[in-house]
Amino acid sequence: MSGKPPVGPSSGPTWVKSSYSTADGPECVEVATAVAAVHVRDSKNVPGPALGFTPEVWAAFVSHTSAT
Repeated sequence: MSGKPPVGPSSGPTWVKSSYSTADGPECVEVATAVAAVHVRDSKNVPGPALGFTPEVWAAFVSHTSAT
Protein backbone atom coordinates (compact mmCIF):
# COMPACT_ATOMS: atom_id res chain seq x y z
CA MET A 1 0.00 0.00 0.00
CA SER A 2 1.30 3.41 -0.88
CA GLY A 3 -0.10 6.85 -1.31
CA LYS A 4 0.36 10.53 -0.62
CA PRO A 5 -1.17 12.07 2.47
CA PRO A 6 -3.42 15.10 1.94
CA VAL A 7 -1.79 18.52 2.06
CA GLY A 8 -2.91 21.12 4.59
CA PRO A 9 -3.69 21.41 8.28
CA SER A 10 -5.53 18.60 9.98
CA SER A 11 -6.84 18.11 13.50
CA GLY A 12 -6.92 14.32 13.24
CA PRO A 13 -4.77 11.55 11.88
CA THR A 14 -3.49 11.65 8.31
CA TRP A 15 -5.26 8.91 6.38
CA VAL A 16 -3.60 7.36 3.32
CA LYS A 17 -5.77 5.53 0.81
CA SER A 18 -4.59 2.18 -0.54
CA SER A 19 -2.79 2.36 -3.86
CA TYR A 20 -5.24 -0.34 -5.00
CA SER A 21 -8.04 2.24 -4.80
CA THR A 22 -8.74 4.32 -7.89
CA ALA A 23 -10.63 7.56 -8.46
CA ASP A 24 -13.34 5.74 -10.43
CA GLY A 25 -13.70 2.83 -7.95
CA PRO A 26 -13.63 0.46 -6.35
CA GLU A 27 -12.46 2.15 -3.21
CA CYS A 28 -10.66 0.17 -0.58
CA VAL A 29 -9.09 0.92 2.78
CA GLU A 30 -7.29 3.84 4.37
CA VAL A 31 -4.57 3.65 6.99
CA ALA A 32 -3.37 6.21 9.52
CA THR A 33 -0.36 5.68 11.75
CA ALA A 34 0.20 6.98 15.26
CA VAL A 35 2.93 6.33 17.80
CA ALA A 36 1.21 3.39 19.46
CA ALA A 37 -1.34 2.29 16.86
CA VAL A 38 -2.14 1.79 13.21
CA HIS A 39 -5.74 2.68 12.35
CA VAL A 40 -7.62 1.15 9.40
CA ARG A 41 -10.99 2.21 7.99
CA ASP A 42 -13.23 1.64 4.98
CA SER A 43 -12.65 4.48 2.52
CA LYS A 44 -16.30 4.28 1.45
CA ASN A 45 -17.46 4.89 5.05
CA VAL A 46 -15.11 7.58 6.36
CA PRO A 47 -17.20 8.55 9.41
CA GLY A 48 -17.73 4.89 10.25
CA PRO A 49 -15.70 2.76 12.64
CA ALA A 50 -11.95 2.30 12.41
CA LEU A 51 -9.93 -0.68 13.59
CA GLY A 52 -6.80 -0.17 15.67
CA PHE A 53 -3.74 -2.41 15.75
CA THR A 54 -0.39 -2.26 17.47
CA PRO A 55 2.47 -1.56 15.06
CA GLU A 56 3.80 -5.09 15.63
CA VAL A 57 0.48 -6.75 14.79
CA TRP A 58 0.06 -4.54 11.70
CA ALA A 59 3.59 -5.41 10.50
CA ALA A 60 2.85 -9.12 10.92
CA PHE A 61 -0.42 -8.73 8.98
CA VAL A 62 1.23 -6.83 6.13
CA SER A 63 4.10 -9.32 6.02
CA HIS A 64 1.66 -12.24 5.82
CA THR A 65 -0.55 -10.68 3.15
CA SER A 66 2.46 -9.61 1.06
CA ALA A 67 3.76 -13.17 1.04
CA THR A 68 0.55 -14.67 -0.39
